Amino acid sequence: MTAPDTATLLENAADRIADISRPDLQIMLRRAALRLRNAAGVSMDNDVEEALRDLAGEFGMTRNDMIRFIVREWMEKNTYLPVHMLDENDDVDGTA
Repeated sequence: MTAPDTATLLENAADRIADISRPDLQIMLRRAALRLRNAAGVSMDNDVEEALRDLAGEFGMTRNDMIRFIVREWMEKNTYLPVHMLDENDDVDGTA
């Protein structure tokens, strides 16, 4: 199980704002500010942006998650990163 991301934590806090302690809210807001400050936007041509939005919607991912996924896949396929190996007990779909 993965930890919730900053955006999810902020959304949950907004839904129950009366129940969030002031120190917890301060921590979340500082994390959000830090992420915004360090965010490097990647701009694409309009046709690429549209394809990214469509793909992200199909995969149920954000645009940035989709970019990370595509880059990782490309790096693995071009041997810049090691390919994830399947363990003996991993499920496979039965195709080669």
